[in-house]
Amino acid sequence: MLKLSEQEKQEVIRFLESDKPLPEKYRFLLFDDKREVELVWNGKTNEVCNIVLPFQTIEQVDEPRAERTEDKPIMGDLFDFDSRGRQLKGWTNKLIWGDNKLILSSLKNGPLREEIEKQGGLKLIYIDPPFDVGADFSMDIEIGGDTFTKKPNILEEIAYRDTWGKGADSFISMIYERLVLMRDLLAEDGSIYVHCDWRVTQHLRQILDDIFGQGRYQNEIIWVRTSSHNMKTRGYVRSNDTIHYCTKTSEFIFNEQYRPYGEAQLSRYKKDEDGRLYKAENLTFSSRNPSRQFEWRGTKPPDNRSWGASFEQLEQWWAEGRILTKRDGTPRMDGLKFYLEDMKGNPLTTTWDDVGRIGNTSDERIDYPTQKPEALLERIIKASSNEGDLIADFFCGSGTTAAVAEKLGRKWIATDLGKFAIHTTRKRMIGVQRQLKEDGKDYRAFEILNLGRYERQHFVGVNPNLREEQQRKQLEEKEAAFLDLILRAYRAEKTEGFTTFNGKRAGRLVAVGPVNMPVTRLFVEEVMLECRKKHITRVDILGFEFEMGLFPNVLDEARGKGIDIAPKYIPAEVFDKRAVEKNQVVFHDVSFIEVKPHIKKNTVAVELTDFSVFYSQDSIANAEATLKNKGSKIVVEKGQIVKVSRDKDGIVTREQLTRHWTDWIDYWSVDFDFENKREIIRVQIPETGETEEQWTGDYVFENEWQSFRTKKDRSLELTSVAHECQPGRRKIAVKVVDIFGNDTMTIVEVSVGGKK
Repeated sequence: MLKLSEQEKQEVIRFLESDKPLPEKYRFLLFDDKREVELVWNGKTNEVCNIVLPFQTIEQVDEPRAERTEDKPIMGDLFDFDSRGRQLKGWTNKLIWGDNKLILSSLKNGPLREEIEKQGGLKLIYIDPPFDVGADFSMDIEIGGDTFTKKPNILEEIAYRDTWGKGADSFISMIYERLVLMRDLLAEDGSIYVHCDWRVTQHLRQILDDIFGQGRYQNEIIWVRTSSHNMKTRGYVRSNDTIHYCTKTSEFIFNEQYRPYGEAQLSRYKKDEDGRLYKAENLTFSSRNPSRQFEWRGTKPPDNRSWGASFEQLEQWWAEGRILTKRDGTPRMDGLKFYLEDMKGNPLTTTWDDVGRIGNTSDERIDYPTQKPEALLERIIKASSNEGDLIADFFCGSGTTAAVAEKLGRKWIATDLGKFAIHTTRKRMIGVQRQLKEDGKDYRAFEILNLGRYERQHFVGVNPNLREEQQRKQLEEKEAAFLDLILRAYRAEKTEGFTTFNGKRAGRLVAVGPVNMPVTRLFVEEVMLECRKKHITRVDILGFEFEMGLFPNVLDEARGKGIDIAPKYIPAEVFDKRAVEKNQVVFHDVSFIEVKPHIKKNTVAVELTDFSVFYSQDSIANAEATLKNKGSKIVVEKGQIVKVSRDKDGIVTREQLTRHWTDWIDYWSVDFDFENKREIIRVQIPETGETEEQWTGDYVFENEWQSFRTKKDRSLELTSVAHECQPGRRKIAVKVVDIFGNDTMTIVEVSVGGKK
């Protein structure tokens, strides 16, 4: 630190006494900061999330599908199995739903870190974060011959609003903290690839230099994703994305990749008598000194590197007459054949123009907005990881990284905030497992995880730069405003004197869930606890989102204690002031499933007989009022999807697109022995820092049979395979995922084999 003059000392004191920030020059006078360049933005902080939340297993998929009673999983000799075919040991791949900042922090600092390190650490991360400032992150969903645009749910909207609410500053803040956590999670020989486009590439390059260091930035890869044909724009056509490639240290995994030769190079090859393509080369050796190896001059041999021939090998070739001597005495070899099948190709450069976008008719296409081609991820995964390595994608979207990793024999972690993304990836991974099973190849089990037991301070966003007292005050103000808004829209009267309840309506108490997190089991347990203490029997719980696998177990548990709980979704319309004032906001119920078990001797099959939903998105009245002539709009109202059209004469017509309850179902699956596997979480004990296993009171849904729609096959089976069971009573769980990606579960108790 430089020595301050008396004048400078007095100036520092004056600034501190007046509670004003010091001039920038004092940062360098007071602190030994040798950085010549520093990245600064509005809201920058060096604080990184260190929260540890337990991971809750919601579902496990050990085998893609039992077609017959005797079907068993094919996973080679890699794992041990129990009598149900469940994987007992080895790494289980992980598909995690939630905010990736909390996921990354919990992976880095929590019990799962030890499990990651046992796999050799995290060798590769690929991410394709949301970088489109104007994107609304809607999804197009097929309904019959029409396409319905599903808007993002409130939790997704809040997350994307927080990401882009202040433009580049908020994006940089979002991605910076997450990249720091990713760097800390990477193995010492690990790599990260960050995919982006022209909007944020300059920011990301600077961020990566700041986090990893300029010496760890390896390459800027240009992916030419499409040709410029028929692309109209002012200025040059944007036809490429950028992939930034960094490593954690100077020692990293890299397997050189090659691309096929071009036409000019291939034209030099001829066919031999067997039809094999070859080219003949005349090669010159540097010396005949027996104390050293001889190196090729001219064209390199098959491995594209300098090649040494031993003195003994040269003597043999000399004796065979394959080496001639030039007049200057330098040995030379004529007519050596190089076969095309032995050549690897041209080493890959940083311009990738040989991997195109996914075509509209491609079998790979699943119509997910940000889907990337598998060939792109295959190249990255092969280059920066080896078979058996663990890799991750923390913005997994449609699940391309996980799908390619599974096919290439890598272990994987994939996470996303959107339920629709998690569901899309689940279906895709089951499809990959089915194909690997059909081909007789190994595959790993995967599990779907939640983050559980959220701290209350994460429910409402609070500025982390404020002092503790200011944060507490802001939290109280935001929560109060949020509760007033929801209660007014629900037409409920505010109540006082309760811990979990916020209002009452029509003889029922009302508990409002968090604004930017799902309603969790812990939240419902706290509601039930207060109900029992104060003899409350009728409750409505309002939430934007409910934890996966929460129902029906928790409702059955409440009913057993004499408490009637009605969970209801808070619609996006609560933020529409006019809709609230006109009492037009509808809080819809959680979906409802009906099933029928078919028992024959010691087997049981399950038939799906009904599925009721109560969603709303927009309204028929609003569509009719706002449509222009020759226009149409698809809306969801009270569980029906309706197409509203106005013809050239202004005549309005309605067409109901959901004609049958099955139209709402995208996927359903069966666990034939629910309550067989307890849901165990590993919790860190604050006093000791050690971890212990705790039972949550729930059970893991073990996915044993499933039927779902794909882009190519829209059909859905409504009766499962007959599953062989041990005699006696058991509970069967049935899970349905609707076309929006929301899951609902029901449980039926059956008696198999004649025993009651």
